[in-house]
Amino acid sequence: MLRLTNSLLVTLIAVLISACTGLLVRQQDLDAWIGMPVEALDTHSFFITVPMVRTRTESGIEIRNYANGRNFGSCSASGSANLSGNWINSNAFSNCSSGWVGCNNIFYVKEGKVVEYAPTGRCYTDSSVQPQERYKRLKGAS
Repeated sequence: MLRLTNSLLVTLIAVLISACTGLLVRQQDLDAWIGMPVEALDTHSFFITVPMVRTRTESGIEIRNYANGRNFGSCSASGSANLSGNWINSNAFSNCSSGWVGCNNIFYVKEGKVVEYAPTGRCYTDSSVQPQERYKRLKGAS
């Protein structure tokens, strides 16, 4: 029974760790963008829905960051009051924190083609972030 319990405990810990991270970036999703025209990004149904920041290096490499995340904030407080005769003594403490959690979907583009897709942060990829057939259809319609 002890062996089963240890095995169950190890499995439970592994499940909890994976649930906490819950993130998986698949290499095939990154590789699917290599060599794709930047226009495929401009027409992608996911990437057109998130804010994009574009910068350019001195050597001409365009860097696109499609930031997908959310702001969060929380506060907690504690305090006490003591009645002493005609006086009330009180103290209070509050603590607040805020931040941003998400994924920076960073694309490096050179001469109009994607040379690298490097998701950074709390990221998850699947086939839905790969180049879509829509780009090929739209390109053929022109």
